[in-house]
Amino acid sequence: MSALALGILFVVGILAGIVGGLLGIGGCVLMMPAIRFGFHFDPALAVGTTLTAVVFTAAAGAIQHWRLRNVDWQAIKYIAPAGVVGVIVGSVVFYYISKYGKIIDLIVGLAFILPAIRMLYEGILQRKMPEVPGDKITASNGTKAGIGAGVGFLTGIIGLGGGYALVPSFIYIARSPLRIAIGSSMASFVWFALVGAIFKIYQGFTNIPAALLLGIGAAGGAILGARLVAKFKPATLKAVFGFIFLYVSLKYILLFFGIQI
Repeated sequence: MSALALGILFVVGILAGIVGGLLGIGGCVLMMPAIRFGFHFDPALAVGTTLTAVVFTAAAGAIQHWRLRNVDWQAIKYIAPAGVVGVIVGSVVFYYISKYGKIIDLIVGLAFILPAIRMLYEGILQRKMPEVPGDKITASNGTKAGIGAGVGFLTGIIGLGGGYALVPSFIYIARSPLRIAIGSSMASFVWFALVGAIFKIYQGFTNIPAALLLGIGAAGGAILGARLVAKFKPATLKAVFGFIFLYVSLKYILLFFGIQI
């Protein structure tokens, strides 16, 4: 890749981190479509490169939330191991479908519908996630492990999982306080991303220079995004990006049918 392309990737990483910091959804939901459509990465390569890049942002976020005491470490003991198993299984499945780029595009497109609907719902209707008092994830250990395994499996296949899936799962299924849900998702997902990245690199589905630039840029951008939160109305941001992610979802899905928008 040219120096210009690498520089643009770094900027994309910064922007992805800022968006992730503003919305609490993680930078991967912006990085993946950016390299898939902007840099024309193969579907499998886009997934692997994004997942490897997310290791940086997940690690930075986990450290920050650990310092803020936003992590339920007792819950992590069940979520992280189950999630790692899920990632391994998902990565094996991903290897066998990696030759079918259109199927990967369809799966990713369907996965993008969830954050799009969530952001539109919370943005247009100005609804907030329910706040639960306390500092623990109150679900049973089996539920915690089930969430970890399920999200881990999806991570192995589509490279998404932190703020995209774990946070709402902790809040709506496991009855977790919001700050604990965000912090615990980061502390869990860093293991999902690390194991998934190792598999993707071994399987040859990662552009390592691109992943490094995206990841380092996103880690820095996330810090800036977190500081900018107070300057924007969360509902407005979620509504705008909800429509953007809905478009991205449709773009992925329609590619499966040979239609470009």
